[in-house]
Amino acid sequence: MGGANQGWLLFGIGLYLAVILAVGFVTWRRMRSLDDFVLGGRRLSPFSAALSERASGESAWFLLGLPGAAYVAGFAEFWTVIGSSFGIFLSWTLIARRLNEESRRAGALTIPDFLESRFGDNTRVLRVVAMMIILFFYTAYVGAQFDGAGKILETTFGSSLQGIADGLGSLIRGVTFGAVDPALTPKEAGMILGAIVVVFYTFMGGFIAVVWTDVVQGLLMMSVVVVLPLLGLAALGGPSGMVEAIVSRTAATLPEMPAEDAAKVAVGFDALRMSAGKVGWGLVNGVMFGGLMWGLGYLGQPHLLARYMAIRSPEDVRTGQTIAVMWVLLAYWGAAFVGIMAIGLLPDLDYANREQVMPLLALKLLPGWLAGLAIAGAMAAMMSTADSQLLVATSALIEDVYVKLVRPTVDAARLVLLSRLATIGIAAVALFLAFRSKDFIFDSVEYAWTGLASSFAPVLLLSLRWKQMTRWGALAGMVSGMVSTIVWKNVDVLGAFLDIKLATFLIALLFAVGTSLATRSEAGESRG
Repeated sequence: MGGANQGWLLFGIGLYLAVILAVGFVTWRRMRSLDDFVLGGRRLSPFSAALSERASGESAWFLLGLPGAAYVAGFAEFWTVIGSSFGIFLSWTLIARRLNEESRRAGALTIPDFLESRFGDNTRVLRVVAMMIILFFYTAYVGAQFDGAGKILETTFGSSLQGIADGLGSLIRGVTFGAVDPALTPKEAGMILGAIVVVFYTFMGGFIAVVWTDVVQGLLMMSVVVVLPLLGLAALGGPSGMVEAIVSRTAATLPEMPAEDAAKVAVGFDALRMSAGKVGWGLVNGVMFGGLMWGLGYLGQPHLLARYMAIRSPEDVRTGQTIAVMWVLLAYWGAAFVGIMAIGLLPDLDYANREQVMPLLALKLLPGWLAGLAIAGAMAAMMSTADSQLLVATSALIEDVYVKLVRPTVDAARLVLLSRLATIGIAAVALFLAFRSKDFIFDSVEYAWTGLASSFAPVLLLSLRWKQMTRWGALAGMVSGMVSTIVWKNVDVLGAFLDIKLATFLIALLFAVGTSLATRSEAGESRG
């Protein structure tokens, strides 16, 4: 890449980062209490809440994982688009208003807070289990976002990052007095840089900084996935050219790759079919369920549920829902079409590099400074999720453990300071996990997403809408959701039997309902 073009790329990305960092400085003095840091004082407008919920709901999966999956699977990946879109609609319809009303009534700042209050759980077991689930899955989830930052910057700047990698390595050696002597790659340097930016503005401005940046990031992400497919379609010569380019991908034209990987790539007319050429249970479980069941997860992600709790009034929820659904209808289809267009425009891309489709397409189709902004959109997808997840994990440590279990009376300014320190600590653990992970972003996010969804979605839905739900049912639902996710992830034959997202959701739902019915004498008193 030429030096002039790279300079424009730096300008585009730098412009975006300057805006994001400025938000951190502006919101620094607004953090006066833990309520401000965790929920922004419950003052979100429906516009801010909707864009923040959408931006934080997508992650690096949205602009890296989903286009990469569409590049491999073709139109079969639109099952994921359909499932996710419907799941977002259901979440706003079934959960948003009820959770806003009941969390206000209980004065709850977090999901563990809400569950403890809803069931009058004086034993604190619900709070502790919910906190453990959040910390377990979110550290892996945030690590996947940092991995996304590394892939984006490595794809964009390549070996030019090696100087920064060497400098960061020298800094780490100095700080650790030589105890740690890393030889960082460009990707690892990008991971560290992405983590630093996210931690900085979350550290500075808490929930308000996260929401303000999410609004910018949500608009940028939507613009990228609308513009890139249109430019790609024009470059391919219109719909007929797109179809011809997709059909021309055959097994013979694929880059050399292991047979196991080549078998996963849809070729010829199969890439145009939503069945991907599969039939029977392979179609239903492997293609349809695998995509549609992503939607279940939107009912149980604590970093999204926090937006519902923070909307300034229950009456504003309907407006927020309308804005969120409009964003989905524009953005989700575009993200998948980025991968579809890349089949024709990037035919020689190695399977192992499929999650670099979006930045590579931006570099191919856009002038330097616009490509920089588009790639900043991918950074936005990573940051808008990582910041929210860091905030939820921080609140689990400070609100759900320190305040509720250790020191109920503590100075507000000290709580904000402890929250900022916890943010740094959790980010460090997540970055460590990202360095060690060998999974693709799509796979890492699917695991964490599924764990959170199965642990919280059935329990929360039943808690808000079923009067017979008991605290023992809530506990059984959370534990079974977490355990079944770990088991399904590590036993391959189970995934072939039933998709992990559907299986774990059903298991948690059955345990929650069954245990509640067995202990239903508690239900009346748990409603208080």
